[in-house]
Amino acid sequence: MEKKIYTVAILGLGGRGADAYGWLLYEAKDRFKIASICDLKPERVEMFRKHFDVPQENCFTDEESFFQEKRADLLLIATPDNEHVRHALKGFALGYDLMVEKPLTENEEECRLLLDAQKKSGAKALVCHVLRYAPAFMKVSELLKSGTIGRLVLINALERVGASHYTHSFVRGNWRNRKIAAPMILAKCCHDLDLLQFYANSACKNISSVGDLTYFTKENAPEGATPRCLDCPHKDTCPFSAKKQYLDNWEVEKPEDCWPYNIVANAPVTREKLEAAMRAGDYGRCVYLSDNDVVDHQVTEMVFENGVKALLTMTAFTATGGRRYHFHGTLGELILDEHEGSIRLHLYGKEATVTPISDLMEKGYGHGGGDAGLINALYNILSGACAAETSFTASIESHLMGIRAEESRLQNGKMLPVHS
Repeated sequence: MEKKIYTVAILGLGGRGADAYGWLLYEAKDRFKIASICDLKPERVEMFRKHFDVPQENCFTDEESFFQEKRADLLLIATPDNEHVRHALKGFALGYDLMVEKPLTENEEECRLLLDAQKKSGAKALVCHVLRYAPAFMKVSELLKSGTIGRLVLINALERVGASHYTHSFVRGNWRNRKIAAPMILAKCCHDLDLLQFYANSACKNISSVGDLTYFTKENAPEGATPRCLDCPHKDTCPFSAKKQYLDNWEVEKPEDCWPYNIVANAPVTREKLEAAMRAGDYGRCVYLSDNDVVDHQVTEMVFENGVKALLTMTAFTATGGRRYHFHGTLGELILDEHEGSIRLHLYGKEATVTPISDLMEKGYGHGGGDAGLINALYNILSGACAAETSFTASIESHLMGIRAEESRLQNGKMLPVHS
């Protein structure tokens, strides 16, 4: 019997929908075919129409036309956070299976609405918690489940967002403002909340959280700072200068249309395009004089039903990125450090062993191989050969954790039950 090729419709042609998943789906020609695309920006639609070889009649710049009929087996939703629910409900109504960028929603009632809509449609649906599919994070799961460090007692997790990533995505970028994006604990840390409850192997009982926007505000702007970096007298000295981050780095690296340059300007990226975008667009703005309001650090404490405790620290104030997860067990400890590129296992009374993360990966790709891992698992999920690790049902637990954590933060860290 000939192997089925699943058709895919992509809604949202940004860094995730097109540059990450889109290319991976396009390259997997023996399993997937991109049949339709939609984005509000005509230039993105035209560019990826050519890249993905999509017929002109199946390309759209408005969702009303796109949703007039079902156009593929699977709908990939990679639109802004606050549009995920609307688009998912439309997708279920048309009979699509769904793959949705995280987070689904920041509203508890909408969580239930999505689960009810999925049940009514009978569709398969998964959330893009890609770290669950990344080799290093999968290896940690194997070690924990096998009892290598005994009974898990405590997880100490550090999410190093990094100053460069934070200013790009959460001060200048699409996740900078609560009017257009979910709170930081969901927009950035939903990966971590998902992983922590997965590793704890338990529902979360209670949660508390504190955090603020303390530094990237107008009060901290240097004297004489201007709204745009290219006009600023500090453009060559400020550590957060857009000129230094984009133009100067690009001149040195000359990357082939990679992140973050392909977000600032359309490919093929040139210095002229970058400079024009910085003079007119969001990515050329001063980090102290932007319209950002999301926190730049947050600490969240969790107590799980089975007694496991977890502490998650998210901070913009690190020179490098990469997560560091420290697992404390009754027989030993386990440390996953993305920046160091290692998994360190130290059983009590024995010598520590270190496994390079690179030894676990066949290819690089984004999120430590998680993007590719998700697409590799997708075929078996759609065919029914395996269940989705990050199904809507499984993902809702971490969403409720994030919703409660943000409620706690707004109540000065009050400990709240996750399930009311």
